[in-house]
Amino acid sequence: MEYRPLGRTGVHVSQLCLGAMMFGAFGNADHDDSIRIIHTALDAGINFIDTADFYSAGESEEIVAKALAGGRRDDVVLATKVGLPFGENVNHRGTSRRWVTESVERSLRRLGTDWIDLYQVHRLDPTTDLDETLGVLSDLVHAGKIRAFGASTVPASQIVEAQWVAERRGLERFRTEQPPYSLLNRGIEHDVLPTTLRHGMGVLTWSPLAGGWLSGRYRKGVEIEGPTAAARQRFAALYDTTAAANAAKLDAADALGALADEAGITLIQLAIAFVVRHPAVTSAIIGPRTLAHLESYLAADGVELSDDLLDRIDAIVPPGVTLNVADSAWTMPTAAERRR
Repeated sequence: MEYRPLGRTGVHVSQLCLGAMMFGAFGNADHDDSIRIIHTALDAGINFIDTADFYSAGESEEIVAKALAGGRRDDVVLATKVGLPFGENVNHRGTSRRWVTESVERSLRRLGTDWIDLYQVHRLDPTTDLDETLGVLSDLVHAGKIRAFGASTVPASQIVEAQWVAERRGLERFRTEQPPYSLLNRGIEHDVLPTTLRHGMGVLTWSPLAGGWLSGRYRKGVEIEGPTAAARQRFAALYDTTAAANAAKLDAADALGALADEAGITLIQLAIAFVVRHPAVTSAIIGPRTLAHLESYLAADGVELSDDLLDRIDAIVPPGVTLNVADSAWTMPTAAERRR
């Protein structure tokens, strides 16, 4: 397993990060099985785990805590998130000082730890001043409750704004960005990844398999079942192969699958190896629901892609192109909002 600097934090993490979204009610409700998956990942050399309070309403964090009990916590760089709605309370969401202060204590208890290595804003909160969010996160760093903080799925312009606010206000800054990135979703190559490089930020990308589109199941002429995990069923429209917005994804997934076959590797290996090869990417988040999923992801470790193979990938999905804009996961203004 290759280890890389997490931006300029001085911390080194594995190029594969174990995503814990599928542990708990969102995916695998069997705690013992989920713990086995985590232990297998750690034994394979992964030292980076990413979870969130939102995942299965905190259950994911609790499962991670069980897996790290007995002395394994010290060897793991542990990341979690705050910001998405947690329950029905209107103030249990976002990044206000009130909620972040309360939420971090809840996460610390569920994770069974005294500190969080990387605390991330799940999405920027448009109702909270950015300097308020950076201020409370800076206070948590100074208090020793978190070691560093980052954000997820932030457009390049807002990444720059956050860096500017931190400098002007004398606050700690976002050290990492967590964007979606895959062979089908390459939009961040245009400006997000160059921006993170300029600012010395670590990048941990999510959904390297494009939500399952690059699992090898989405091929032409093959009957395709919808996603089975509860977390993915919430976004069923993204998997409708009859939808015009997804037609290009099916064409590309089929062509990429044929390319992987020709190269003698699986499409999963091709997809993950492609993501971690980008010079701005620190680590790719893999989110297994089963042990078999994990083993297929781990098989990508050490896979090298030739320049010729990369050129052929670019011919299928050009650099900087996202085939379905909805996959960018940004809160994009509507056409009417752009005009008015």
